[in-house]
Amino acid sequence: MDQNILTGNILTTFSNLNSLSVLNLSHNILSGPLPAYLSNLQLITKLDLSYNNFEGEIPRNSVLDNATVVSLDGNPGLCGGAIDFDIPPCQVVSRRAGLVNNLIKTLIPIFSFMSLIMLAYTIFHAKKKTSRKPYLLLFSFGKQFPKVSYKDIAHATWNFCESNLIGKGSYGSVYKGKIDQAKTQVAIKVFDLEMRSPDRSFISECEVLRSIRHRNLLPILTACSTIGNSGNGFKALIYEFMQNGNLDTWLHHRTSSVARKRLGLVQRMNIAVSIADALAYVHHDCGSPIVHCDVKPTNILDNDMNAHLGDFGIASLVLDPRSTTTGHSGPNSSVIVARTIGYIAPEYGQIVHASISGDVNSFGVVLLEMLVGKRPTDSMYGDELSIVSFAETNFPDQMLGKIDACLQEECKETIKAKPEAEKEICRSLQSLVQVALSCTSLSPRERMNMREVAINLHAIRRSYVARPNDSKPHVLLQ
Repeated sequence: MDQNILTGNILTTFSNLNSLSVLNLSHNILSGPLPAYLSNLQLITKLDLSYNNFEGEIPRNSVLDNATVVSLDGNPGLCGGAIDFDIPPCQVVSRRAGLVNNLIKTLIPIFSFMSLIMLAYTIFHAKKKTSRKPYLLLFSFGKQFPKVSYKDIAHATWNFCESNLIGKGSYGSVYKGKIDQAKTQVAIKVFDLEMRSPDRSFISECEVLRSIRHRNLLPILTACSTIGNSGNGFKALIYEFMQNGNLDTWLHHRTSSVARKRLGLVQRMNIAVSIADALAYVHHDCGSPIVHCDVKPTNILDNDMNAHLGDFGIASLVLDPRSTTTGHSGPNSSVIVARTIGYIAPEYGQIVHASISGDVNSFGVVLLEMLVGKRPTDSMYGDELSIVSFAETNFPDQMLGKIDACLQEECKETIKAKPEAEKEICRSLQSLVQVALSCTSLSPRERMNMREVAINLHAIRRSYVARPNDSKPHVLLQ
């Protein structure tokens, strides 16, 4: 059970395994005190609890006194124990403090038991409501990809060589590489443990990605949480490698190789539909809604022009139904801690909590960026204008002249070859802008949800590709 990203306390069920001889829980994220019942494991010959986050005094007069059987390295919060462990002694506490500690030790099992009951109740009702398999209690990404070590990752990236660096984010760096266990290239997201809340980001991304599967979500292969060569913690996630890079690079042509390739209107529609489908899935089809919290072009990756949404490092599981749409600051919703300027929903300026309507707003900004060809932070908007107000000002009559130059060129060539296509092109562009403006409405309650957005975008694409001769509008806005 080592290197499995296990969290929380050691399960009390181990106390019933009197015949247990080997137990390896090393290189996880377990925490809390070492349970006293470990002293009952009289037949244990190897107990490896190293490199976790255990704390408190090591129980005495038990198997934990035997340093040849027990390994406790890498747990700086532990104290006391046999002298062979080379662990500092515990500080002497007052009688009052001792009583408080005993009271806490008594209350912890009670609260743990109550928490288990509440968790079981929540899972039961979620399963009954959605007819879906409840989340597993351990991080698991399947058996299709073996475990990888720090050595494997260092070798795959040429010891994290700059030439293999393909991107940097708020929580670390992404490298490309080929791990021996894989037959194709992979993308390796290495977390910067000196950044703010790296453990929270790592656990959040594992928690989200282990339980969801969708064709337009970036597939995760496995995870690694261990100790690096320097003796410090090391955390990484391994994904499928997206050969075509991210949407930001395609839209803004940072390299000469991409500059020769232009995104046409149909391709932009396909990308918008793919991301809308992905967000509709995590918002409405995962039991508890999952808020991505950082939808932007650099988190939208392309493989054969099939878009995938990635980087769930600050995603939130929304458990308070009031927070699902409006961003209500309920006790169970996760507070917004970091965002990308230009894509933040207006209500997040009031320090409310994560909501799916915030993702809807970010998607609307991305959709406008795909049409206009300018980032929301572009200097052309100035201090008094935004990409949303720019679109509102020019919608609908002047919008065709304000779209990305590449799209303008494509539309003019299409109209020149087939003049009757002009009406359908204009209707499609106006419909896309109309969806984007609905997504970016100032009031969260007035925005469409992502399921409605996906339905509209599918209809717009279907109508444009079919190029019907009638002039019946195809937008399904309500």
